[in-house]
Amino acid sequence: MLPVEHPLASSIERLRLRLTQLEQQPPGHLCLQLSEPLTAPPLIAWLANQSTLPKIYWHGRRGGEEVAAIGAALDLHFPALPESEELDRLYHKYLGAAQDTQLRLYGGHAFDPRQPAWPDFGQARFVLPRIEIRRHGDQATLLLNLCAQERPWREELEAARQALDSLKPAAPLSPLGPAHVLARQDTPDQPRWRELIEQITDPAFLSTTPKVVMARETRLTTSALPNHWTVLHAWQLLNPGSYQFGFQFTERHSFVSCTPERLFHRHGRELSTEALAGTTTRGFTEAEDEALANALLHDGKNSHENLLVRQHIEQQLGPLSDYVGAEETPTILKLNHIQHLHRAIRAELKAGVNDLQLLGALHPTPAVGGLPREPAMNFIRQREGFARGWYAGACGYFGAHETEFAVAIRSARFEADRVTLFAGAGIVANSEADAEWQELNNKLTTVLGILNGL
Repeated sequence: MLPVEHPLASSIERLRLRLTQLEQQPPGHLCLQLSEPLTAPPLIAWLANQSTLPKIYWHGRRGGEEVAAIGAALDLHFPALPESEELDRLYHKYLGAAQDTQLRLYGGHAFDPRQPAWPDFGQARFVLPRIEIRRHGDQATLLLNLCAQERPWREELEAARQALDSLKPAAPLSPLGPAHVLARQDTPDQPRWRELIEQITDPAFLSTTPKVVMARETRLTTSALPNHWTVLHAWQLLNPGSYQFGFQFTERHSFVSCTPERLFHRHGRELSTEALAGTTTRGFTEAEDEALANALLHDGKNSHENLLVRQHIEQQLGPLSDYVGAEETPTILKLNHIQHLHRAIRAELKAGVNDLQLLGALHPTPAVGGLPREPAMNFIRQREGFARGWYAGACGYFGAHETEFAVAIRSARFEADRVTLFAGAGIVANSEADAEWQELNNKLTTVLGILNGL
């Protein structure tokens, strides 16, 4: 239990009093959220010191909302995805009845449900946390979520009290030291990579499948496993304009990401998404950096790749929207070690369109799968050599009024004594195998530096 003088203590005490009131006068609906303002601690440091699982962290792009959450008032875990009708029923059960609240289901959806699922993560898993701290700018709120649809109301209230009692203060994150790599395994390895690129760039293949996004899994067995929350925090400091998020469902298995790519953001019927495809490195000087950016803007291969993604997204959103519009020419999005071609896309959704329809239409995008979707996905399933799980999947949250998902393209999976890193590259006509392999290495530069304590 927190000491009385701790900044969280008064907010917690007020929540306890409200639980007592709810015991005397139960609400008319059984999923609700209690909130109290507070002075928030450093959220990743606070989250890392909690003992309750699951632990969830979310930080919106470019200084957006930051969330740290623990426990589960509701845990929807799908080792295999049910039929779309069942998903739709669950969506409306827990969010359709929540129009006057800020309840959110945080989680993720695997890249490809036809590949084997990661243990603990499943093909999809979404959690209504028991406790959240949400911060936007200088304003922060402590939230307590209650959902008694699956058990008696008094049991739910008691579980909420126990969760409040378990809260701990923030503590310094574990320091980053060099994680000595004892073994490294790339799948596919470089010879196999060359074979795959040769197959994709064959004119006969390109005539039916003009783009396939091939990825590589890099497994590192280390002498000491670094704390994944410390890694995420360091990654966040290096790429503050990206999304940062992490999911820990069990003690020894977690997934973190620092990704630049938005899948979609919906606020009411307003939708924002983007085409993010086409990559080059950063320069060592301002002049060199600008020259690389200009070269990327005028590079035919990368411009074509970005255009394919834009056209596909517009086609997918068309039936769901009253209006869809995209930037005519791409701009440059700069990250710590690389820069991308980027086009913003906006839509006004038709009345009645829900987030499951948007997820089905947009995920996976051509920026992580390919075009056309099914032939590209079949090629990946049959030849890439590993199950992507939540890498290149959709991670974020569902809400009644607002929903946001990012694409987990810069990510790391932590298990027992190893860390697995992921990177991908869009393969189109004129792609060169060795250049694309180097692009994969460039995309891992930041996180490898963090793991090496640099």
